[in-house]
Amino acid sequence: MPSIPNLQMATAIAALAALASVAVTSAGAQGQSVPVQTVDNAEIAIFAGGCFWCVEADFDKVDGVLETISGYTGGSSENPTYRNHSEDGHIEAVQITYDPDVVSYEELVDYYFHHIDPVDMGGQFCDRGHSYTTAIFAVNGEQADIARSEISAIDASGMLPSSVVTKVRIAGAFYPAEEYHQDYYLKAPLKYNFYRQACGRDNRIEELWGVKASG
Repeated sequence: MPSIPNLQMATAIAALAALASVAVTSAGAQGQSVPVQTVDNAEIAIFAGGCFWCVEADFDKVDGVLETISGYTGGSSENPTYRNHSEDGHIEAVQITYDPDVVSYEELVDYYFHHIDPVDMGGQFCDRGHSYTTAIFAVNGEQADIARSEISAIDASGMLPSSVVTKVRIAGAFYPAEEYHQDYYLKAPLKYNFYRQACGRDNRIEELWGVKASG
């Protein structure tokens, strides 16, 4: 994993994390929330890929994605919060509402893998611990089969330095995160962009996949 260059940078990231825990009630002059679209046949996908700010920012760029919601899932407690979600096994994830006539679940899964580090079992990039690990939460058997097939194809290709460790799990309750986390990359773009760059996310993705990513 790419490391933060020095103690000063690590301290800066810690400071940003502290700032992020302070509630932001509206986008204000720094940005506006992504408008929500609706279609009759909309479907749901749930992906965990480390920091949900980044996953949300990445998927908001995809044609056919109607809405993204940052939240917590996979744990044993109800109504987790940012401060306690990791205590009972929840991880950060994003619930995606999409138009299957525009983008398929297969395409979303492929896009997801190319925007995470699927060989890291200890977290993602500079964010460490179970709450930042990767997982696909399938809402039905078809989604689970598609996700497992993609993992098998990636492993068979030999394109990554080791096998995919991303888990395919059956979706349970999804709890939206606090409002200040939603569309954070729009509400606080300077803090978000500094965090993303300092965390090494895009550099690691380019190293793994040979694709320049920027969220």
